[in-house]
Amino acid sequence: MASRPASTRPLTVVQLLPALESGGVERSTLEIAQALADAGHRAVVVSRGGRLVSRLEALGATHVELDIGRKSLGVLRHVRALRRVLAGADIVHARSRLPAWMGLLALRGIDEPRRPRFVTTVHGLNSPSRYSAVMTRGQRVICVSRTVRDYVLRHYPSTDPSKLRVIARGIDASMFPRTAWPDADARARVAAQHPALAGDGPLLLLPGRGTRLKGHGDGLALLARLRSDGLDARLWLPGAREAGREAYIIELEREAAQLGVADAIAFTPPTDAIAHAYAASDLVLQLSRKPEAFGRTVVEALSVGRPVLGWAHGGVGELLADFEPEGAVPPFDIERLHATAAMLLARPPRLPASIPLTLQAMQEATLGVYHELAG
Repeated sequence: MASRPASTRPLTVVQLLPALESGGVERSTLEIAQALADAGHRAVVVSRGGRLVSRLEALGATHVELDIGRKSLGVLRHVRALRRVLAGADIVHARSRLPAWMGLLALRGIDEPRRPRFVTTVHGLNSPSRYSAVMTRGQRVICVSRTVRDYVLRHYPSTDPSKLRVIARGIDASMFPRTAWPDADARARVAAQHPALAGDGPLLLLPGRGTRLKGHGDGLALLARLRSDGLDARLWLPGAREAGREAYIIELEREAAQLGVADAIAFTPPTDAIAHAYAASDLVLQLSRKPEAFGRTVVEALSVGRPVLGWAHGGVGELLADFEPEGAVPPFDIERLHATAAMLLARPPRLPASIPLTLQAMQEATLGVYHELAG
């Protein structure tokens, strides 16, 4: 929980994003709203709404419903209403590109002496463009990893490096407690739910949405190679099975059958007990085909005490280099992936006793940026 320094006054901070449905941006928005409210500040979020609004309001924050993320010229009709919301605020924090443009337009209509300070967070590695460049126009620009900071400076070289602040996403370590390895009870619970995962061999875990970008195909290829070595390995892919992605699952199931591993795989919807999933596993895979800005899965798995195997690019590569270099593999080198997986399963690496990327550290650093600007 973040606390307010005695020398600072209460602030009003307005966060802007398209919606409050689900995802990492939304999670960070709620986490900062909670820190603001707990520290005695006023937290306001502007979005079109969604299923997380009730959770936001339960934290003590205020939600203002404006569809500022709709990609249509009609969105401009909300500028005046947004300006009324921003008047009197100390900080406006934009977390997405179109809401950032809307925020800038609204701020232009507020007299300079009373104009709130403007902060942006670059959550992703968006394709460089004039449209995306708006995320570099904050008076402070928060980057969720060194990878993002380097990306901003490489693609937007006119950006003043002194206004960039690297604040890594953090996890609540109490939600991902260290567990003994192996955890026979956790594995038994998983096997009872998903019989294909029963057995004495290692369990591989690849969490991720049902999209080809998450590298499910690489996970299947790895499983087939490990089983050809004589290991009774199993693979769980929570999150791969989701509404609207049925054709993709059929494609994966067909591929698994062709590889001869269909009876050793569970494609399931997302699990609400992801920490227990980590505990049940022997090796966690992070095989996104597209570099990610951060890589929360790596931090969560290491917090539980499970080794991670991943492609060494983007934020995932950065985290592995920092905390478990043995698990980093050159992108898309299946031979190296196989060899490294076999090594990690045979000789699990020594993992950090704790991971410093905590939720509290992220909250305190973000509020520090607000205080820095509000002066």
